[in-house]
Amino acid sequence: MLTFRQILKKVQKPAYYTGGELGSVVKEKTPDLLRYAFCFPDTYDIGMSYLGGKILYGLINEMEDVWCERAFAPKDDMEQLMRENNLPLYGLESHDPLSAFHLIGFTLQTELSFTNILNMLDLAGIPLLAKERTDLFPLIHAGGPCAYNPEPLADFIDFFVIGEGEEVQPEFIRAVQEFRREGGTDKVELLRRLARIEGIYVPRFYDVTYKEDGTLASFTPNDDAAKPVITKRIVRDIDSIYYPKEVVVPFAEAVHDRVMMEVFRGCIRGCRFCQAGTIYRPVREKSPKVIDQCCRALVDSTGYDEISLTSLSTSDYTGLMEAADTLLTWCDPKKVSLSLPSLRVDNFSVELMDRVQHVRKGGLTFAPEAGTQRMRDIINKQVTREELQRTCRIAFEGGWLNIKLYFMIGLPFETVEDVAGIAELAQMVVDTYYSVENRPKGKSPKVTISVATFIPKPFTPFQWTAQDKAEQIDAKIALLKSCIRSRKINFNYHDRKTSYFEAVLARGDRRLGPAILRAFQLGAKFDGWETHFNLDTWMEAFAQTGVDPDFFATRAKSFDELLPWDFIDCGVSKAHLIREAEKASRAETTPNCRQQCAGCGADRLTGGDCHAKR
Repeated sequence: MLTFRQILKKVQKPAYYTGGELGSVVKEKTPDLLRYAFCFPDTYDIGMSYLGGKILYGLINEMEDVWCERAFAPKDDMEQLMRENNLPLYGLESHDPLSAFHLIGFTLQTELSFTNILNMLDLAGIPLLAKERTDLFPLIHAGGPCAYNPEPLADFIDFFVIGEGEEVQPEFIRAVQEFRREGGTDKVELLRRLARIEGIYVPRFYDVTYKEDGTLASFTPNDDAAKPVITKRIVRDIDSIYYPKEVVVPFAEAVHDRVMMEVFRGCIRGCRFCQAGTIYRPVREKSPKVIDQCCRALVDSTGYDEISLTSLSTSDYTGLMEAADTLLTWCDPKKVSLSLPSLRVDNFSVELMDRVQHVRKGGLTFAPEAGTQRMRDIINKQVTREELQRTCRIAFEGGWLNIKLYFMIGLPFETVEDVAGIAELAQMVVDTYYSVENRPKGKSPKVTISVATFIPKPFTPFQWTAQDKAEQIDAKIALLKSCIRSRKINFNYHDRKTSYFEAVLARGDRRLGPAILRAFQLGAKFDGWETHFNLDTWMEAFAQTGVDPDFFATRAKSFDELLPWDFIDCGVSKAHLIREAEKASRAETTPNCRQQCAGCGADRLTGGDCHAKR
């Protein structure tokens, strides 16, 4: 058997597995210490970029008698050596096996990570099925955007956290601590206590029945502690909630290796395909003063020289100019740059970009999402051709050469004209460059079209819509390719097989559990990576477990069908989603939330407060 040091010498990225980074927390192992493992079901470089993980790591470690450690999915070379040398998956801070922890929490950022959760539990020597984990600890829980449809993972997870974690995490951790102090040993009784906390869902406390056609017949609690409806947890005032003054600075380069500062939650736009725009409502903005304080502390403690102001749509933040001007008073002297992701076509300006220092004028990215105005009206993406042209002109005059445009195909009510319109819109951008008199001389523009297949997600107006079948997507891709005639336009498209698989898991129910388990047993993992994903493996798993994936992905649902996630209240009413679906069928738009409140209902979770209405 190799020692840990010998193993590290044989892997490509040893820094992923050592721990000990600046900002990491080590605590004394006392009998009263509650051990918590925050698990990101992907590799270190991706997981260390996750802002939510940085927040929860700091928050939990500030709790008395609680120690939060990190764990990530090892890459193939490390996993092979771990299995060969009987090295269980461990917490980075202590190097203790995960089986020694009381609470193990996974974040669900994408359905494509589900098999990585099973692989990490397997590497830790922890039984995969919740019913087989009869000991009190460890308790396995999960949260994040994919927890809004927790049912596909119901067989594996002891409890789910629905909504925002800053308040509920300490609440359920304290409940577990209290249970331990009382000398409790009954796992079911502990889960009952947790189920009484708002935002906690315990799958074992619910029974599901099905109709002959395979649709859901009922979803009912089987325990007095279980609520018929799980209401998401939400933080009302994000100025007052915890934000770390220190974060772990990774030894190895992370995907996003910089200070990340959240400026607001929610979105005013109401794009009908966007799950995040629904589940994070209502809009709550952070004040420029608090943003400045947090950024100063993080730059001082980490030494980072870049700050990224993040949100679902940063340029919609009403305090953006004030915050940027305040930050630049000290960022410029310290040579710290600002970056503004999530810029929109309809509010891009020279004034805005002047606030951003040291931006490499190589490329800008925008997301028209659809090629024609009719299609953009259907999805409520309120971006016009004229606005895109104006924005590109501003960019080209400012010295930018490369423009990347994101689109989707397979959208509801899409026609061949809508698909061809993607190529036409890209050509318009190329033509705009050559119409700019003071464009960079002797250089050519580069316009990249990046196309993904539409995925109908829960808690969107399109959650009832069928995904296009494979042959339909292939025909549309072929059509789009034939419409591109300029060498200045590059065309990239996301593998439709991955999008199909994602749709199955996104809209599935707990009958998918055996298929997920079987796919893992057949070798599925890192399904979000092109180098690993194999749809044939999944189709074999579906066939062996009697699951028809088309039933979940390519079948349209009626408004009165019981959906697997209907027991979750995300704040936005189902009636609002139906209204938006009906307006989409008529290609009618809904104004953004600052122009006119659409009555989505999310503000009832904050006592009627929504910053978009201020």
